[in-house]
Amino acid sequence: MSFHEIRFPATLSFGSLGGPERRTEIVTLANGHEERNTPWAQARRRYDAGLGLRSLDDVERLIAFFEARQGMLHGFRWKDWADFKTCPASRSVTALDQSLGHGDGATTVFQVAKTYRSGSWDTTRIITKPVSGTVRVAVGGTELGEGVAWTVESDTGRVLFVDPPAVGAEVTVGFEFDVPVRFDTDLIQVSVASFQAGDVPKVPVVEVRQ
Repeated sequence: MSFHEIRFPATLSFGSLGGPERRTEIVTLANGHEERNTPWAQARRRYDAGLGLRSLDDVERLIAFFEARQGMLHGFRWKDWADFKTCPASRSVTALDQSLGHGDGATTVFQVAKTYRSGSWDTTRIITKPVSGTVRVAVGGTELGEGVAWTVESDTGRVLFVDPPAVGAEVTVGFEFDVPVRFDTDLIQVSVASFQAGDVPKVPVVEVRQ
């Protein structure tokens, strides 16, 4: 898959509509009971970039970005303002936000992720597009310096340790992240008169698997 490591202008994605989508298959049995299943291990996010447009200058920036991606051909980064970091929205990222597991004395590569909890249930989302400069890592509760003890691949979300974490030591991480997406249309239709009257174009964007 062709992917451009560039973020859709965050000022345009602010105010957009969207969020996670699940796929659930439901079979109603003869007795009225249901059997529910899902073929998706992870949710897929969808957005409408058109709702974030506030001026004709914004429309011009959108069209330039759309043309550079050649419509649906190339993926790009998207900031989901409702869910873009590993901690609650009102807090700052720390190295203790999310647990990635425990060291075994041999493993040096850990995939960053975010866990969503509600009551006694939770689900873990693999993150492949952490934002460079925001990642913080700790082992056994002690924060370690980037470039000294570890590095991160911002295009895959893998943390690479120089030395493997000790057996039983918890590896934790905190970071901001983007969603890998593409345009879900090869056509953008804009009428200047309609836009000035408050009618914004629909610009669907959909998350891509990596």
